Amino acid sequence: MLEETLFEILETPLSLDDIVAKVVRRDCGAISTFIGTVRELTHGKKTLKLEYQAYKPMAIKMLEQIGKEVEEKWPGATIAISHRVGTLEITDVAVIIAVSTPHRKAAYEANEYAMERIKQIVPIWKKEFWEDGTQWVGDQLEKTAYPEGAPQLGGESND
Repeated sequence: MLEETLFEILETPLSLDDIVAKVVRRDCGAISTFIGTVRELTHGKKTLKLEYQAYKPMAIKMLEQIGKEVEEKWPGATIAISHRVGTLEITDVAVIIAVSTPHRKAAYEANEYAMERIKQIVPIWKKEFWEDGTQWVGDQLEKTAYPEGAPQLGGESND
């Protein structure tokens, strides 16, 4: 059964050691980690900072769903995902995924799968501030813009 602490949305800096510790198991010989950071250049524009926002209750539920999917696809896997929200500067850590599995190939595959699923289904969006004064607000796939500053969530609070 998945524990809520394995999947979290935080407003504070993320700790790789803390997240890895959640997936260490005696029967697993591999731990794969992914650390997503804020990059300086996006589509040729210099980024000054990002602001991540999330519909937290649903975001955590979707992270838990990804955890269940990983456990079904890679038996013996344990996964922890932490995503940061708020204002992040260039090189700040936005997301950490840690996956432990009995063997390394499954850990790599499950980790990549989890990151792609986060971008597809987790209600986290970002506002990107560029050096030329322009901004972009939208989903993590960078395909859907949110001109009002956030997706329409049926009147629910975004925090």
